Amino acid sequence: MHALRRIFGVDKPMIAMCHLLALPGRPRHDRAGGIDRIVDALAADVSALQAAGVDGLLFCNEHDIPYQKRVGVEAAAAMAAAIGSLRSELRVPFGVDLLWDPQAAIAVARATGAAFVREVFTGVFESDMGLIAPDLGDLAGYRHAIGGDEIAIFTNITPESSRSVSQRPVAERARGAAYAGVDALLISGPQAGVGPEMAELEEARSAVAGRLPVLANTGVTHATVEAVLDRSDGIIVGTSLKVDGSTWNAVDPDRARTMVELVRKARERAA
Repeated sequence: MHALRRIFGVDKPMIAMCHLLALPGRPRHDRAGGIDRIVDALAADVSALQAAGVDGLLFCNEHDIPYQKRVGVEAAAAMAAAIGSLRSELRVPFGVDLLWDPQAAIAVARATGAAFVREVFTGVFESDMGLIAPDLGDLAGYRHAIGGDEIAIFTNITPESSRSVSQRPVAERARGAAYAGVDALLISGPQAGVGPEMAELEEARSAVAGRLPVLANTGVTHATVEAVLDRSDGIIVGTSLKVDGSTWNAVDPDRARTMVELVRKARERAA
């Protein structure tokens, strides 16, 4: 059983983004509002998404621009506290991502009971944040050392705002990540809110031939979701669920419900 079916209990799940407001230590952080403002905004988004019927949630520090390759302990602690304060209200499986720090994501996932983490775990990429060069061996060892073996690793093999240093084809990166033992592959567009190339979804999916799932990681819209799900095993969606379709806004319950219904119809057609 692949990771998506094990975690979400359905084929072609829709995982919805929960974007935390800027965390302590970051330029956009609201010192006056503090952690209470972060939790209040997050609680509203979680409530709207779960009411809409999403299959899973993914907590991410999207507002912490400019992003870091290694986040401060204050950011990890604040994210864990925010998620923890809502833990009793979470009715669907959830994951964690701290941009762009996979070790911090694993730590917060372990502390909060998350089922998966999303980050760049394989490859080397030249990016707007500098060189991204994760060490999957060390990260897997760290996950084991803190008792997090059940936390699934979703790795982004075409990360936003970056390009592969080696320029290896997507198929090679997909096969390499699969061999290394990750649980799911993510295909992204050039930035948040911009969809991936359909050809790259197909290339990655063909390369791993069902051995592990491939998800569209960015830019899925109400207009494209059917075509994307035809070429992938699930979606991670944020921007399209927000008020006015803006990454930085709160979740729009109507947009979220409509997307859930479109995913349900696509899943039924695939079945």
